[in-house]
Amino acid sequence: MLAAPPATARSPAAGHAGAGHVPLAAVTRGAVVESIHLGSIAVVDRRGRLQHAAGDPAFLTMTRSALKPLQAMPFVAAGGVERFGYSTAQVALMCASHSGEPRHVEAVADMLARAGNAAGDLKCGTHVPGFYERRGEVPPPPPYSPLAHNCSGKHSGMLAYCVHCGLPKDSYLAFEHPLQRAIRRAVAHFTSTPEADLVGAIDGCSAPNYAVPLAGLALAYARLAAQEDDAEYGRAPRALADAMTAHPEMVSGEGRSDLALMRAGRGDWVAKIGAEGVQAIGLRSAGVGIAIKVADGNKRALRPIVAAVLDQLGLLDTDRRAELRDWVAPVIRNYRGIATGDLRSMVVLDKSAVAKAALPMPAE
Repeated sequence: MLAAPPATARSPAAGHAGAGHVPLAAVTRGAVVESIHLGSIAVVDRRGRLQHAAGDPAFLTMTRSALKPLQAMPFVAAGGVERFGYSTAQVALMCASHSGEPRHVEAVADMLARAGNAAGDLKCGTHVPGFYERRGEVPPPPPYSPLAHNCSGKHSGMLAYCVHCGLPKDSYLAFEHPLQRAIRRAVAHFTSTPEADLVGAIDGCSAPNYAVPLAGLALAYARLAAQEDDAEYGRAPRALADAMTAHPEMVSGEGRSDLALMRAGRGDWVAKIGAEGVQAIGLRSAGVGIAIKVADGNKRALRPIVAAVLDQLGLLDTDRRAELRDWVAPVIRNYRGIATGDLRSMVVLDKSAVAKAALPMPAE
C-alpha cells in the first residue's frame, strides 16, 4: 500500500485559481484560429534569477516525468552506479520515459539483475509499449511486461538504491520510505523549494511526485546542466546530464521529442518532457533552465512552443533550425492527408519587465 502524500501537501487545484497563463500556441483551420493553448514559461539562471517569462512563472506545476533526473539523484550520489556497474546508457534510462523498445527492455532487465532484483519487484504497473504507436503498428493483446513500462528504468534505479542502502523493497514507493525522503530532499535542494512546501501526489507509475513553482523546475534544470560539481550532490548532476545527452535514445525513443531535442542540442541541451504539457530543458552553455507548462495539458502544443523559446533565446543556429524545422509550425492533416491548418507558436518572452528577484537558494 502507498502511504498518503505528506500531511503538509496542499491541493494542487489551489494553484489554478487566477493563474496568469497567456496564449502560447494556436491551432488553425484554414485562415481561422480554431483553438488556443494557454500556459506559462520560466527561464531561470543557475542562481535562481528569472531571466525571461511568459504567463505566470510562479505557477504551481506538477512536475510529472520531468522530475526523473532528481529522482535518480540520490542513487547516483550514493555511488550506486559504480557498485552495480551500470553503463552510461543505463544511467540515462533511470531518467527516461522510454518507449519500451527492445533495447530499453533489455537494459532494464540487466539493471534489475545486477542489483539482485527482478521484474516482479517493479511496482510501476504495465501498459502498451509506446513504440507500437510510434511505428504505426497494432500492439499484441495484453498482458504486457512491466519491463516495457515507460518508467521501468526509474523504478529499477529506485530498487537498486534500496539494495545499495539496505532498505526494504516492498514499500519503496511509500512517501515516508527512506528512499522517497532522500528524493524529497533532492527535489527541495535543486528546485529551491522548502520540503514543507512541496506538494505531493501519486504519479501515473505509482511513485510519489511533486508540484513546485514553474521557476523552481527551471532552476532545477539550470543546475542539472551545470558543468561544476554541486555543493551537496557532488558530480551526480553532471553524471546524469552527461548520460542523458550521450544517450537521448534511452531517455525517450525513436520519433520522440526529447530524443530530437537533445540530438539537436549536441550535448548542450538536457531535456525531459512530463505528462500534462510539461517540458523542462537545461542549457549548459547558456547557463539557464527552461520550464514550460501548457495549461490544458495537451502535449501537441509543446514542439512549436519549445522551438519559439529556443529561437527567442538566440539558440537556434542554421543547423539546429534545420533539424527542428518541423517543430516551428507543424502542419495538421486530415485522414486523407490533406493539409487543413497548422499549430503555431504565440510565445512572446518578456525580456524587459521580468522581476529580477532571485529565488531563495538552499543553504550550502
